[in-house]
Amino acid sequence: MAHDISSIVDEITCHYVALPEDCIQELITKCKILILDKEEEIIKTGQYSDKTYYVAAGSARAFYIKENGKEVTEWFAFNGEFICSVNSFFQNIPSTFSISSVEPAVLLEISRATANYLSDKYRAFERLEKKVITNTLIKLQQRISALQFEDARHKYENLINTQPGILRRIPLSYIASYLGITLETLSRIRNPKNII
Repeated sequence: MAHDISSIVDEITCHYVALPEDCIQELITKCKILILDKEEEIIKTGQYSDKTYYVAAGSARAFYIKENGKEVTEWFAFNGEFICSVNSFFQNIPSTFSISSVEPAVLLEISRATANYLSDKYRAFERLEKKVITNTLIKLQQRISALQFEDARHKYENLINTQPGILRRIPLSYIASYLGITLETLSRIRNPKNII
């Protein structure tokens, strides 16, 4: 995939909402590309963040650190998905978690000011925002339901079904943390000879 802004914006319009040409041109001039190494942090817990990121290549994760120093992965974003510090972006408060790349990644950075400006000016961009927010809410609701009602095996199987290549791309410790299980439990689930 080409890593220029216009190609990435074209990809967004294909995946989400078709934007008029003048909106596309304004978006291209008002956003920027970030090229990240593996495990490069873009938002730290406690920082204010007025940016949202579209993952054009690679993957990213949102995580927080418990008082005991243990990291808890909150969510992953892969190619074609957006990620941001939701509370900081929408409420202008310090971020409750950090965001970093998991593997080398290419992100398109869009500021809150740009998103608000384009949303006010173009109905199509407002629809794009609505679709991204709706998709995020659905994913978060599914995650909450899984954590509350599914056992470890079902959570793992659902993750593999929705993200088939995740085991090749994401460290098992992050996957276990995301599923709310221990690494040992994840290892047992992955071994077909074992039954939990």
